[in-house]
Amino acid sequence: MAIEQVKIKRRTSTEDAEMDITPMIDITFLLLIFFLVASKMDTAGDVTLPPANNGVAVSVDDSVIITVEAGPDGKGRVYKGDNKDGSNLIVGDDETQAEAIAAYVDEVMLGEAKQHVLIKAAKDVKHKVVNAVAKAVGKSTAEFETLHVAVLEED
Repeated sequence: MAIEQVKIKRRTSTEDAEMDITPMIDITFLLLIFFLVASKMDTAGDVTLPPANNGVAVSVDDSVIITVEAGPDGKGRVYKGDNKDGSNLIVGDDETQAEAIAAYVDEVMLGEAKQHVLIKAAKDVKHKVVNAVAKAVGKSTAEFETLHVAVLEED
């Protein structure tokens, strides 16, 4: 009996086929562009703040008061004291106003020995205006206990 040797040809291993993801990336960018163009950005959304129900009463006699009201150009009008008298209006650009606010706080704190600073802002004043006034108060060299922002008291 003759034994025949049969050589079995082994398959050569084929490299794994790579998937082309370029069309998937194209579709993703097209969908992204579609949703960016089709969406509506609402930047002028008004927020109604709730009244404060856990506020702390601040003595007006012990506080330096700065009054802020909304101006026609979106910037706030800042007044020295608790009134909106034109003679107490702090005018100028943002940096000049900040220096004047800090000087006012220094003057009243040193002259009348106040302990607090109170910012009274009208309802329609933007937060960035109140924040700018608070930063200007922070530049003051006078030492005070706390900075308060007046809020609507709940009945």
